[in-house]
Amino acid sequence: MIRLTEEKIMKKATAITCVFLDIGGVLLTNGWDHPARKRAATNFKLELTEMEDRHHLTFDTFEEGKLTLEEYLDRVVFHQKRPFTRAQFRRFMFAQSKPYPRMIELIRKLKAKYGLKIVVVSNEGRELNSYRIRKFKLDGFVDSFISSCFVHVRKPDADLFRLALDIAQAPARQVVYIENTPMFVQVAEGLGIRSILHTDHRSTCAKLASLGLQNDAGVIPETRQATHPDHQRRLVGHQVRAVRSR
Repeated sequence: MIRLTEEKIMKKATAITCVFLDIGGVLLTNGWDHPARKRAATNFKLELTEMEDRHHLTFDTFEEGKLTLEEYLDRVVFHQKRPFTRAQFRRFMFAQSKPYPRMIELIRKLKAKYGLKIVVVSNEGRELNSYRIRKFKLDGFVDSFISSCFVHVRKPDADLFRLALDIAQAPARQVVYIENTPMFVQVAEGLGIRSILHTDHRSTCAKLASLGLQNDAGVIPETRQATHPDHQRRLVGHQVRAVRSR
């Protein structure tokens, strides 16, 4: 009886009460990644190499909230006269964001079913972040937005996760983090946060179910391919290349 009581207490102490998750690559497409910038360069007839060089020199500062979108565009696009307006470019930039409806619905359902706190931990510039929150109604189910532009710290700095833990008032052992970038998963795990390397809705459902968060549709088992070491190595390699392209 004592042993059963102890096991029950331990299980309760480690039960997931809070979900941390990224926006780009999890709930929505990436907001302003290399493919989006390439489309912009094609659409507006810009020199992509020059645009990319300028982007990489200034984007971290933009994501940390130390530059406005207008200042970012001054440095990257409008450092010379253009035959198009800022408003046209901004509209194109914002239009690159698309939702992943099944992931949004999954998080909504899990929050309602288990009473979870939902906390976004994300690297995004202020104007783009605010647009994406409003456009896709993320504030309808997310409790807190720990966005790099608001707190002036960005992943992979572990302080961003420490701040999220403080604001959520949740111990690391009761948090699961859903993220599509391997390095950021490793940083969170280094703080004791159980983490899921997100690749698709199906496998993330299965991993959440293994942690006791079962979707109404039931447990979706992972395929053999998804758990094979060679597959995992290829997957991580793909994710690393994706990060390098941002």
